[in-house]
Amino acid sequence: MTRSLRDAIAQHDNDYRPHVERFECRTGLCWHDPTPPTLGRGSRLSIVIPVRDNAYCLPTVLDALNAARDYTPASTQLIVVDDASTDQTTAIIRDHPAVDIGIRLPRPVGGAAARNAGLLLAEAPTVLHMDGDMVLPAHALADVAIRGADDLVLVGFRHNVPYTPGPDGRPILPAGEPDLHADYRAHWTPPAGKPMFYSGQVYDQAFVANPLADTDDFVKLGHGRAYYDWDLPRMAVTALVATPRDALIDVGGFDPGFTEIGWGAEDTHMGAMLIAAGCKLAPLRQLRGHHIDPPDADEQWQHKLASAPPRLAHYRQLLTQPAPTGRRGEFTTRTRRLLAEGEALR
Repeated sequence: MTRSLRDAIAQHDNDYRPHVERFECRTGLCWHDPTPPTLGRGSRLSIVIPVRDNAYCLPTVLDALNAARDYTPASTQLIVVDDASTDQTTAIIRDHPAVDIGIRLPRPVGGAAARNAGLLLAEAPTVLHMDGDMVLPAHALADVAIRGADDLVLVGFRHNVPYTPGPDGRPILPAGEPDLHADYRAHWTPPAGKPMFYSGQVYDQAFVANPLADTDDFVKLGHGRAYYDWDLPRMAVTALVATPRDALIDVGGFDPGFTEIGWGAEDTHMGAMLIAAGCKLAPLRQLRGHHIDPPDADEQWQHKLASAPPRLAHYRQLLTQPAPTGRRGEFTTRTRRLLAEGEALR
């Protein structure tokens, strides 16, 4: 009998520690240390960024990626997919030297389908998925490129900062490295008496939790286990996460059923599919970026909250279906059709 996606997840542990041991033995570098620029030669990495109306921050994001590409000797490819922007995003993609491939879609299709477009165009065995408002430190691409594997999902973290424009309109960022503990997966303070949106749990009193540390860096989340409101698929957040290209294409890429613009769950589902396919989720504590809030952050947050229940319901329904595999042909046909509608910007 074919196992459901939920049952398939329960069959797999998340003991990625052999990967860590081999890496540290091969390089002499700690798994969580920033990668020096002397390492990474021979590695290959594709970066995929879907964007929609990100002109307020995209030049800063691309400038940082340019610096990161200069830092690492790895071979990198940057793909930006414009999901029918109505501001200056399209022109920025067309003109910025960091972009290797730029595609503009003529109609909004949502983050899942836009990410699939970039995934199909990616050439490297490891693909870094990131949001168009994530500003990365120079070592970030090297961190991912040298640690990628065909059964490993590398999880990064985000430090949200409000959009504060400088005299030139560009966002002002905090000095230094982004703070790991600004991410909810590292430092979490759930409220008392309020149902959690993901699990529905209600806690009698507020408390402070550390999901990353308390799960031994996600190792204890294997076999479908949970830590309060958190489980392993939820740790795969496409603000900053790297996946093996072939494995993600084999399970069909991101589910385009998550079509609304805004908060997703397509990344949680992506994590679930890859876990069921035998991939491990390994955090990189040094892989973190400044995540710039949009100028209308309050309005967008309300939209995201309003769209969360139907998206989560769609995800729960997908968990009851057979674990996907062998979907490369379907993925390729569907995504090529979408790309045929697009305009090549670079």
